Amino acid sequence: MPYEAPTHTVERSLRATTGAKIIAGVDEVGRGAWAGPVTVCAAITGLRRPPDGLTDSKLLTPRRRDELFDLLQTWVTAHALGHASPEEIDELGMTAALRLAAVRALEALPVRPEAVILDGKHDYLGAPWRVRTVIKGDQSCIAVAAASVIAKVQRDRMMATLGEPGDGTEEFAFAANAGYPSPVHRAALELRGPTVYHRLSWSYLDALPQWRHLKKVRRSEEAMELENGGQLGFDF
Repeated sequence: MPYEAPTHTVERSLRATTGAKIIAGVDEVGRGAWAGPVTVCAAITGLRRPPDGLTDSKLLTPRRRDELFDLLQTWVTAHALGHASPEEIDELGMTAALRLAAVRALEALPVRPEAVILDGKHDYLGAPWRVRTVIKGDQSCIAVAAASVIAKVQRDRMMATLGEPGDGTEEFAFAANAGYPSPVHRAALELRGPTVYHRLSWSYLDALPQWRHLKKVRRSEEAMELENGGQLGFDF
């Protein structure tokens, strides 16, 4: 399906209105997964022309994502990843976990951004970061699109390595579903119950009577709302 290529329009606007020259695009992956961390990438790209075909990672085939990921390693000015673990998601709720992962990514950059373009409509970062939220920023903003691809490929590769041979983790097919609720993943949960990689505060456990006693109480109503929304579809 044809799509409109992302641009530097938002970056140029931020430069003109705020004077910021170092601008990071930020995107996350793993918000709607049942297992694994939520991962955030912060990418600084400058105003150079991007690799052909760069866009939101969800619009790309796995092969094309991998190709672009390789190109982006040397094309971006800088990038860094931040993760929030399943335990942190259970303890803090998704909004706070996203902020934790994003701050970890931003603070891992070799230079501190003067402004941040955040994909979506909600600013989960807040002060002291200067944030511009952009709905579908991973499709319209070059820096956010770059962050989207890097975050997706890195998290997918990490999920594919979880577990040890013979420990039953392979039954969850994390290499294929990246922790999202695929049919194979659901079947393994019913049979084996959640692993150490699962988020135990999420409502999927309500449908598993034999494992329901493992559920942790989610502190935040906002976090529960995000969780339930995240289960409606796949992020890849």
